[in-house]
Amino acid sequence: MSLTNKNTAELARPPRRQLANAIRALSMDAVEKARSGHPGMPLGMADIAEVLWNDFLAHNPANPRWLNRDRFVLSNGHGSMMLYSLAHLSGYPLALEELENFRQFSQRTAGHPERDLDIGIETTTGPLGQGIANAVGMALAEKVLAASFNRPGAEIVDHHTYVFLGDGCMMEGVSHEACSLAGTFQLGKLIALYDDNGISIDGDTDGWFTDDTPARFRAYGWHVIDTVDGHDADAIATAIAAAKAETGRPTLICCQTIIGWGAPNKQGSASTHGAPLGPDEIAATRANIGWEHEAFVIPEDIRNAWDGRERGAALEAQWQERFDAYRDEYPALAAEFERRMRGELPHDWSEQADAVIAEIAGEAKDSATRQASQRALEGFAPHLPELIGGSADLTGSNNTFHSGSKVIASGDAAGNYINFGVREFGMAALMNGLALHGGFTPYGGTFLVFSDYARNALRMAALMKTQSIFVFTHDSIGLGEDGPTHQPVEHLASLRAMPNMWVWRPCDGVETAVAWRSAIERKDGPASLVLTRQGVPHMPSSDDRIDAIARGGYILSDADGEPELVLIASGSEVGLVVEAANRLNGEGRRVRVVSM
Repeated sequence: MSLTNKNTAELARPPRRQLANAIRALSMDAVEKARSGHPGMPLGMADIAEVLWNDFLAHNPANPRWLNRDRFVLSNGHGSMMLYSLAHLSGYPLALEELENFRQFSQRTAGHPERDLDIGIETTTGPLGQGIANAVGMALAEKVLAASFNRPGAEIVDHHTYVFLGDGCMMEGVSHEACSLAGTFQLGKLIALYDDNGISIDGDTDGWFTDDTPARFRAYGWHVIDTVDGHDADAIATAIAAAKAETGRPTLICCQTIIGWGAPNKQGSASTHGAPLGPDEIAATRANIGWEHEAFVIPEDIRNAWDGRERGAALEAQWQERFDAYRDEYPALAAEFERRMRGELPHDWSEQADAVIAEIAGEAKDSATRQASQRALEGFAPHLPELIGGSADLTGSNNTFHSGSKVIASGDAAGNYINFGVREFGMAALMNGLALHGGFTPYGGTFLVFSDYARNALRMAALMKTQSIFVFTHDSIGLGEDGPTHQPVEHLASLRAMPNMWVWRPCDGVETAVAWRSAIERKDGPASLVLTRQGVPHMPSSDDRIDAIARGGYILSDADGEPELVLIASGSEVGLVVEAANRLNGEGRRVRVVSM
């Protein structure tokens, strides 16, 4: 993809430092007006952001949903005012008034970025480390889609994923899980820019973070460019160009920065991290960086130089021309690509799903619901090429592999199964990235007791309303001899307490298949499928029962006349309750059973 500079005479263009200072001014002024926020990171990374967004990032502010746009992730999400400043300055529909209302209730300019494609926010960030993990998922999505749809001379999937991250992200364990996988999968279009400022909330990180980060990432198999001056635009541009030239490995660019750069009395200190600079320091900063404008005032020449709509439209038009030629030569592939990126199910999905569930009901098979889950996958997967799954090193136990599964490898990305390794948190966060990118419906398995490891990524999926399907097996003491470390007790209640998380605990193969169908058809949030290790009995089925299951709770068996007792159960306890109800009904009691 050819990136061109804006059609503005270079001699008339404001100095790069002044373009970056627009980010600094908007950020410090918005934080000051809100009386809370994080000015240090935007001031420290402004030069890096200016170079990336103006010279390299392929995006179209006039069409934020352009399919082949580069993805940008702000993993150090506390620096959200930088992202809002970038969106506003480059031409996304984010008004200046919204920046002035930073961190106010009901505003799109929240304290930490919340996913909103209309203004260029690809993912919700704030819990440190998850942004880089989401970015790994996005880069993996690009690689798998490219392997599936690109043809010689017709590369319609061809974009990069850029991520900003800081010391906090590096300290979080999920960054290890995700970045290790990124190196293994050789995600050459993933470029991470590390804000190496040596400061966190508690002060100088020398007391608690002394890792050799470049060596760490080289050990993962990354291409590492270290000791880049994060305040030198030419050095930054050279590093990003070198990262783009490296196509076989992800790249980490270690940018040495000063937190709060430009604030003469506070830069380089933890005091700039999470508190307003104060009126006196803001005035001193304005004088120090040569920014003579009032709060929230952006001069016309700087605003024009930042506007990315003309450049973005040209980039999208270039891609659209290639895609039109691709459609002419490969009409079926083009239609399938567009369907998947729209998030639509195949036109015959409903009929195919009905047939699969009816077939499973007809088999009337007693089995563990983890095995029933695999049976449902066998039926549904051939009709859903967007289904991509895996397991955190428990494939044989989770039953997440089906006959149509093909393992994704570094040298062959045209697959649909991911061996995540023992990385539950990383797996869940990568799944979210796959879903956010588009073109995929991801699922991933582990034991229910290990949902604790992944919990915050589950919560983020629920917050973002991403279609991530979590397969949790071995759901009770029925898992057997592994003992209390593996026996979930509080986990089911914990998942059910999570807003927007659909939790399915099916009692047999039919309920399991309906749960899978519901999770696949739901486009506004995640689902947890909670499944047994031990066998459970098949419950008599009918068309009415299948329809009722989808509601989440229904009368499985009823009493003769008005019930005097209603027994409610889910999962493996349903069989026990049915047995108890039959015994009680045989003794003349009137008992109803509800499967919930």
